[in-house]
Amino acid sequence: MKRNILIAGIGLIFITSCGSLDLNPLSDGSGETWNSTPEEIDMSLNGLYKDAFWLQDSDEWTDDFLYRDATTPITGATINGETDFVKTWWTNSYKAIARANNVIISVGRAAKTLSQAQISRYSGEARFVRACQYSRLLSHYGNIVYTESTLDIEQALSLKQTDAATVLKSIYADFDSAALYLPKTYGAADLKRATSGAALAMKARIALHMGDMATARDAAKACMDQNVYKLHTDFGNLFLPKTKNSIETIFGLPRSVALKVTFDDAQNFVPRNAGGWGAKNPSWDLFCAFLCKDGLPIDESPLYDPRKPFLNRDPRCAATIIEFQTSHLGYTYQPHPDTLKVWKDADQKYVENKDTRSIAIFASFNGLNWKKGVDGDWLLNSWKIEPDKIIIRYADVLLMYAEAKIELNQIDQSVRDAINMVRARAYGVAYTNTAAYPAVTSSDQAALRKALRNERRMEFAREGIRYMDIIRWKIADKVLNMPNYGMLDPADLRTKVVQPGLWFFPQTTPVDEDGVADLSAMYNAGYIKVVAVRKFDASRQYLWPIPSTEVLISHLTQNPNY
Repeated sequence: MKRNILIAGIGLIFITSCGSLDLNPLSDGSGETWNSTPEEIDMSLNGLYKDAFWLQDSDEWTDDFLYRDATTPITGATINGETDFVKTWWTNSYKAIARANNVIISVGRAAKTLSQAQISRYSGEARFVRACQYSRLLSHYGNIVYTESTLDIEQALSLKQTDAATVLKSIYADFDSAALYLPKTYGAADLKRATSGAALAMKARIALHMGDMATARDAAKACMDQNVYKLHTDFGNLFLPKTKNSIETIFGLPRSVALKVTFDDAQNFVPRNAGGWGAKNPSWDLFCAFLCKDGLPIDESPLYDPRKPFLNRDPRCAATIIEFQTSHLGYTYQPHPDTLKVWKDADQKYVENKDTRSIAIFASFNGLNWKKGVDGDWLLNSWKIEPDKIIIRYADVLLMYAEAKIELNQIDQSVRDAINMVRARAYGVAYTNTAAYPAVTSSDQAALRKALRNERRMEFAREGIRYMDIIRWKIADKVLNMPNYGMLDPADLRTKVVQPGLWFFPQTTPVDEDGVADLSAMYNAGYIKVVAVRKFDASRQYLWPIPSTEVLISHLTQNPNY
C-alpha cells in the first residue's frame, strides 16, 4: 500500500556500468543531477505536455448530449470514489504536479549554463503546468492535498488537505510567475508550449470557476491587452483536423496520427451512411438553445418554425448539428422515417438510408448528429483523427471577461463588445456592423447574464466547457434532473407526428431564463419519448468524491454525502 502519485515522477535513474564507483556518471541521468542542462530541462518540460495530463470534461456529463439510452456516472448520479475517471483524474494530475515540482526545485542546477532569465522561464513553464493541474483538482474535488515539494512515501502519506482559499492563492502565484517570465509567442517549432497569455487565460478560468470575478476580469483583460490572439475567421473550420495552430488557440496540444496521439472516438460521431454509428448525438436541449437570427429564443421569435427547426437560426446551429436535407460526408442527411433512400454524392445515385431508424434501429435516437469539427478526414486512418486539442481559446477569454464584469455589475460597452465579437464572428461580419447580426445592446444585468450564458452554450458545444458552466452556475441539479428525450419508434412516429404534419417538432418548446428548454409538454402529448432518465444529486455532486483509496490509505476527509 503506497500513495506514490505525489512522489517525483521523473524516473530517470539508470543502471550504471558494472564495477563503477561513480554513482552519477555524467553520461547517465540521475535524480541527483538531472535538469543540469538545457537539453535535460527541455526533456522534463516536454514530458509535462503528455496528452494524459490534459484531461477535459466530457459533454456526455451535460444536458448537451445524448448517447442512446445510456447515462454516465454523473448524469446517472452513481459517481463515487471508485468511479474510473474520478481515480484517473486525481492520479494523473498529481503525477504531472510531481514532475512539475521536480523541475521547479532542480532547475537551478543549470545555473552554470543558463542565465537567470532562462531559468526563470523554465521555472515559469513548470509553474504554469502545476497551476493548471491544481486548478482542475480544486474545481472538481474541492478538498485536495497541496504540495510544492518532492516527497517520499512517508511524507506523502502524512499530508493533509489544504484550505481551498490557500490553494487558490498558490495557483494564482504560479500563474502570475508564468505570465511574468514566459514569452508571449514562440517560434514554429514550439507552438504547443505555454505562453504568458495562456497563463493569464487559465488564471481567468479558475478564478471564474471559484467565483472570484475581480481576478477573472483582470486576468482576462490582461490576456486581451496582449493583442496576440484573435478570433478565427471561420467558426465552422476552426475545429477541423486540417486547421492547425489557429490564431484563436491560446493553449492547446497538437494531435498526430503518425505519433499515435489522436481522437479515437470518431465512429460514434459519424452518421451511419458514412460508416459511423451515429450513436453520440447533440441533445434536443442543446438544439432548442440556439437563438434565432433576430437574437430571440425559439419560444419568442416569430422567425422560428418547429416544422423547419434549422431555418432562421444562429449560424452556429447548422455549424454544430447536421441540418436535415443537406450533404454531409458524401450523403444527404435526413432522419425522416419515410426517407428510405438518400443521395450519395460520389455515385450520383440514391442509396439505402441508414440514418433513419426505419432502416437502422440504432441510428440517432433523436434524429440529430454532430457536424462541428467533423469532415472527410474522420473517415481516414481507421477512425483515428488529429484535430488540435484546444484547451482554451480566445472566444472563451472574451466571454469570461464579459461574464466577470456582468457579475460585478460593472456593465459598460466593453462587456457588449466582448459578447458581440464572438457572436458577429458566427455571422461572418465585423462586430461593429450591428445591422448584419443580432447585436447585444442591453445594459441590464439580468438580460446580459442570460445573453452571456446563451452565447457560451452556442459557442462551446462539444468542447468540454458546458459541464463546469452548469456546475458553477449551480443549475446542474435543474438541467440534469430532466429526461433526455428522443423520437418515437418509427411506426408511432409516422402515426402521431408525420401523418398529422407535425415533423420535426410537433410544438414550439418553451425556454426559461437559464436558456433551458422544457420538452415535457410534447412528451405529455405523446409526441416524443423518454430515451434516458438523467439524475443529479445536488447534495453531493457539485464536487467529485475523493478517490476511495486516498481516503483509506492517507486518511483524507471525503467530500460530503459520498
